[in-house]
Amino acid sequence: MFKISDEARLQYSTSIEPYKEKINAIMEKEKAVKNTMQSSAGAEYKKLLLCEDMIDAASLYIAQNSLSLKITEVKNNDALNDARKILYKAIIYLEEIVTNQIDVSFADLSEYHDTIKNISIQQRYTLIRKLGLTINILKDAFGDNSKWKWSFVELEGRFATVAKNLIDMKAANKDYIDVRSPNYDITVLYFRLITKLLNNSATSYRDKYELSTRRIDDMRNAIKYLLALRKLYVLIGNTEQAEEVKKKAVVWKDKMDADHKKGISN
Repeated sequence: MFKISDEARLQYSTSIEPYKEKINAIMEKEKAVKNTMQSSAGAEYKKLLLCEDMIDAASLYIAQNSLSLKITEVKNNDALNDARKILYKAIIYLEEIVTNQIDVSFADLSEYHDTIKNISIQQRYTLIRKLGLTINILKDAFGDNSKWKWSFVELEGRFATVAKNLIDMKAANKDYIDVRSPNYDITVLYFRLITKLLNNSATSYRDKYELSTRRIDDMRNAIKYLLALRKLYVLIGNTEQAEEVKKKAVVWKDKMDADHKKGISN
């Protein structure tokens, strides 16, 4: 077994102190902000700020792992697990703003968007990109053989959901079809990102069902992400892709029902 020298331990412990201090400061700030939420307006805007703070804290935990690998040549799984938990908190803050429903209608989201109407699509896209990048870095840090492999399916799925729900589809669709709109380019990028995330989550939940759990809930989630993707294609007028996704959803549902009848799912 590889033994870490006392010198390396001391060097690592000293090196991560600034990171720990920054994390503690972020957590103290979170407590202070949450205490003001019930007594002041703008709670949803504050949750957006807290989401970004949680991403920063997760990045600091990931940095601790990078230092551990550099100094001790050993992965710091505790730091990575703390980063994973913090990223869940970041997503939960967004879920509290725009719900965690996968296949919700765009019209039903309008009341949630009213609470953050002053946040531009550029700001929303930047936040989602930052969160997605941090999730990807953490996933890579854990590695392919991590015990959390299938846990990331849920994390990434919930991320895909809030990424989709955070955008005001009514306004965004107008920008998407108007090349003269100042928001045209960013809207196209956002839609491409959502399309990719929804498709990946559908596939990941299907893989989780087939290769790991055989739980019907996982297959149902896979189908829900396909249906959410189809709604997006319908919105932007991509009827061919919408029809293909619809057919795939039917095939997957037939597969799920057949497995259930055979008793090979639960």
